[in-house]
Amino acid sequence: MASVMQREYASFAEFYPVYLGEHSNRTCRELHFVGSTIALFCLGALLLTANFWWLLAALGSGYGFAWIGHFFFEKNQPATFRHPIYSFMGDWVMYWQMLNGQASF
Repeated sequence: MASVMQREYASFAEFYPVYLGEHSNRTCRELHFVGSTIALFCLGALLLTANFWWLLAALGSGYGFAWIGHFFFEKNQPATFRHPIYSFMGDWVMYWQMLNGQASF
């Protein structure tokens, strides 16, 4: 039987509750938030400078912080490896929910 993260999902709405369950560790969520915030600043720098190294920095910070959170604190495999698009969407929905208080840090 496939694990929860290995199965296929019919929609993002079906995937997102599972995604949130994979982020139950507070430090993991905080690292996601920090990495995403740094990524946004890097994307801003990319727009201001047109230096595409900022895109690499954005990807490195966003995924780097998140993967550290998963491997060392959550102790699970990031959803990015199995569901990259839904995971990316989930990162930003969770970020927005943390920013506006719908999800806890």
